[in-house]
Order: sequence, then structure tokens, then C-alpha cells
Amino acid sequence: MKKIKPWLSAMRLRTLPLSVSGIILGTCFATYNGRFNWWVLVLAILTTVSLQILSNLANDYGDGVKGTDNDDRVGPKRAIQSGAITPEEMLDAIKFNIVIVIILTLSLIMAAFGPANFLFLLLFVFLGGLSVYAALNYTMGDSPYGYRALGDVFVFIFFGLISTIGSYLLYVHTIDHVVVLPAIALGLLSVGVLNLNNMRDLEEDAKVGKITIAVKLGIKRAKQYHYFLIIGAMFASIIFSILYYVEPYNFLYLIAFVPLLIHIKKIKAAKEPDDFDGQLKVLALTAFLFALLLGVGYVLY
Repeated sequence: MKKIKPWLSAMRLRTLPLSVSGIILGTCFATYNGRFNWWVLVLAILTTVSLQILSNLANDYGDGVKGTDNDDRVGPKRAIQSGAITPEEMLDAIKFNIVIVIILTLSLIMAAFGPANFLFLLLFVFLGGLSVYAALNYTMGDSPYGYRALGDVFVFIFFGLISTIGSYLLYVHTIDHVVVLPAIALGLLSVGVLNLNNMRDLEEDAKVGKITIAVKLGIKRAKQYHYFLIIGAMFASIIFSILYYVEPYNFLYLIAFVPLLIHIKKIKAAKEPDDFDGQLKVLALTAFLFALLLGVGYVLY
């Protein structure tokens, strides 16, 4: 029983709503086009959640063994950092999680395409492998991309483009331009969550040699970059709704703009690491709300 709490903490359950946002968005647009499958939805969510947990465990392991997570770190203590879970136990959990991801990914591919669509099968096997690679190599290995200011690029691609467009493809079996702008908007918000985390850890990351975009830019320009991400997402979604307008429900997501604008104001005033940490949950949940409302706005017709 003593181990349950550290493992749940290591899984970082608060990151899960953001991870499934693209699945919800892609599913809603597929439903709007008359294509929906409960098995695909359930398996897509389970696969995405398992990948996110894999990424969180790998990040805990990578930062833990490298000494990046130390007593100066702001935010909740990581499992290895606190000593609640040993590196060996974490590595075993990562290996077990990879097996779960493989099983779920193959099940999802078969539920979506069956044995006949060989090219789609190959494509999603490749994407599944790429997702596992991305989850593991953010902080693990000799040259993790999260330490080379590439985390933002990977988050944009996986949390925005692949998550949204890929989930749409699972249902419709074709790539459609209609989901591109929503995918970009969600990708920008997802990068915003990462940038917020990196602004919080900027000073400590710089000390231990973890080079992020925030470390490269410095806090002043990292804030400006953050404004660009949030406002860029808002702009992309408005352009999308104008280009693909059907009815007033399409603008339902504008409700999410209220907490986003308040968030920008909070970041502008932020000075201490705790100020950024307090906005992490806010932005992650707002991004989830944004995706939900944007998708539902096209289902309600």
C-alpha cells in the first residue's frame, strides 16, 4: 500500500486529460462526417494514456538518474528523487508499460483497419514505434532530445498533429484538411504547457545542463514565446471556424478563451517559479476544455 501513492505520483495523472485531447478532437470531427466506432475510441484513449504514463515514468527515470531532479526543483517531488521508488523498479515498470503499449497499439490498429488495409497497418505500426521512442528519449539515454531544446517540436507533433489527425484517420481512413488547423491549435496549447513547465524550471535546468527553449531564450523572451503559443492557438481556431463555419455552435470553444486570457495575464505578472507552477494545471485543463468544446461544436448539428 505504501508504494501505491508514489506510483500514482510518478504516473502524473494530471497530465492525462491533455494527452487525450487530440483523440477527442479527432473523434468529434470523424463523428461529424458520419464515422464513429466505440472500440476505436476506447482503445485510442487507452493507448494514448498508456503512452503518456510511459513518458512520465521515463521522464522521472531520466531526470532522476541524471540528477536533474534535486532538492532545488520546484513542484512536487519525483518518485526517484524522493527515494520512494528505486531506478531499478522504475526501469522494470517502463519495460512492463512498453509491453502494454504494444498490445494496445496492435489492438487499436486491428479494430480500426482490420487485416485488409496493409498500408494503414504499416503506417500506424511505425507511428506507434515512433511514439514509444519519443516517450522514452525525452530525458532518457545519452543524448535525450529534451535536453537539446527539441521538446517543443516533439510535443507539437505528437500532442497536436499526430494525436488529432491520426485519431481522425483511424475512423475515416483518409487524411482530411479539415482537421489540420484544429491540430495546430491544440499543438500550440500543448507546447504552451511544456513551455510553462520549462519557465518554472529555467534556473535549475540551466545549472544542470538541461537546455530547453526557455533556457535558450531567457525568462523575458520565454514569456513572449508563451504569448505567441497561446494567441497563435486562439487565432488558428478562429480562422478554422470562419473557413468551416456551419452554425453558431462552431464557436462554442470561445468559452475557453476566457481562462486563456486570464492565464496570459497571470504569466505576464509571474516572477517566481511557483507562479508558473500554479498555472500548469490551469493551462492543461483549459487546453482539454478547448479541444472538447471545439469538437462538440461540430457534433451538435
